[in-house]
Amino acid sequence: MGENGGMLAVVRLRRGVVGESRRVCHLIPVPAAGQVPDRLTALCGEAIFPGDAEVLDGLRGMPCHRCLMESAPARPGLLANAG
Repeated sequence: MGENGGMLAVVRLRRGVVGESRRVCHLIPVPAAGQVPDRLTALCGEAIFPGDAEVLDGLRGMPCHRCLMESAPARPGLLANAG
């Protein structure tokens, strides 16, 4: 779940949109029902256009490190040795 309690989707850019090394799994807050924005913004800040991405049913391949760090709960010492 996102910071505000909203749902997060796992997406990655489609083959051919970027090279294989950039096809990482991003976490994106799910827009409100009925809203389809022109672009989505991953937790890491990367702008993703809906037609350029595929929604996954879980993590596959390499996760986006920055998205994972942004989604981690903020507790002292939890990520003390990360990075």
